[in-house]
Parts: sequence; C-alpha cells; structure tokens
Amino acid sequence: MMRMMLRSGCAALGLVVLAGSLAAAQTPAPGGQTPPPPMTNLQILPKDMPRAQVLQTMQAIAGSLGVACNYCHVQEGRGGRNDFASDEKPTKKAARGMMVLARDINDKLPAAVGKSADATTRVGCATCHRGVPIPKQITDIVTDAAATGGATAGLAKFKDLRGQFYGGQSYDFSENGLLQIAQRANAANKADDALAYLQANLDYYPKSSRTYAMIGQIKNAKGDKPGAIAALEKAVELDPNNAQAKTQLENVKK
Repeated sequence: MMRMMLRSGCAALGLVVLAGSLAAAQTPAPGGQTPPPPMTNLQILPKDMPRAQVLQTMQAIAGSLGVACNYCHVQEGRGGRNDFASDEKPTKKAARGMMVLARDINDKLPAAVGKSADATTRVGCATCHRGVPIPKQITDIVTDAAATGGATAGLAKFKDLRGQFYGGQSYDFSENGLLQIAQRANAANKADDALAYLQANLDYYPKSSRTYAMIGQIKNAKGDKPGAIAALEKAVELDPNNAQAKTQLENVKK
C-alpha cells in the first residue's frame, strides 16, 4: 500500500519541494563576500532551518530520486540558476504533499507495528524511489511494454533497464525478477511470453532450478510432456532439494 501511495506523488522529488525556496542553492559565501540571501517560501521544512541543513536535505532527496534540482525547480534559462522560491512546477507541489505524507506515516508507524519510535524504521524518499523519480516495480513496467509488443518488447524494456540500473537498488534484476514477470504473463494466459522470459532468465542464471521448474510446469500445461519432463529433471539435477520440482516431475511421469 505504501508503494502505491508514494508512486503517484513521491515521483515529485519528495521534499525537494519543501525546501523550495532557496534564493540561491550555493554553499555559504566565503568571508568578505556578500552572503546569499535568506531562504524564502519554506512551507514544510522549518522556516528557521539553517541553510546548510536545507541544502543537505534537498541533495539527499535529489539523490533518492536520481534527479537534479530542476526536476522540481524552475531553471532560469539553459544552465541558469534555479528559482527555488517558485511554486510553478507541479512536481514541486506534489513533492510537498509527499513530504507531508511521509511525515504522517512516520508518526503513525510505531503504533501500527507495535514498536517504539526508536525501534521503527522511518520512511523516506529512498524507501520507495531507490534512485528513480517514479517508483514502479519492474514486473509492471515490463508487462506494460509487452501489452502492445509482446515478450519481445517486454524483454527489450527489461534489458534497457538492466543496462541502466544493474548494480543499484532501483529494480530487481535477481533471479526472481524475470520469474515474477513470467508468472504474471502465464497468469494472463500468455504461456509463450512466459517461456520467453524464462529462457532469458536462464541466460542470466543458467543454474536456476526454479526457472527450469516453471518451464516444466508451463510446458506440461501446454501438452508438451517430453519438454516438461526434461525441464523438471534439470530442475531437480540443479537442486536436489527442490521438493516442488520433484513432486511435479513425479506427477508428469505418471
């Protein structure tokens, strides 16, 4: 539920919005120079929050969403200064709302989980965003891509995201990622698409017993008994403790 709540609004860069009004997002001027003007239009962050702390907060938010300041703030000309006080951009307005939402969740979370505030993990932008402005599960993204172009389009989207984000926390590129995508496709009666995803998963994880087991299950449902037996035998060979694959193999052979 939390992911769904944050998906629509958190995409707006969370608190970047609140800190909204820095007259100039630069570090304090060195001695002898005129200091930057005070911050204005702070609506969620305390109005007396030190400039350095506001900057640190905003930078953390930008990092959590993988964006720059102008995602929420109006930029004066190409490569120019950001007008931090302006509320023109919808992303900034949404970010304020998401900061309030996160604050409310953190206030209510201890009671909801029956723990003290100190023992409860706090929710922040990175909790859902993990380096992308719009937090969305890779299963949903690939399924959406496949809706018009089939598994070919779905796998192209998966590989594109993997090329950009592999090694980070934005999406699940583990063995489980394509397994879930294949399960979604199979549940939608798109067995061939599911098999395409599973074959791709073997390219990344050739010793995935679970992948072979699912291939066997789908092939059996399609009436390909020899193919199902071969896949299930491979699943058991790779993982002799895969009880589900063993049971499925016994049932298919009967």
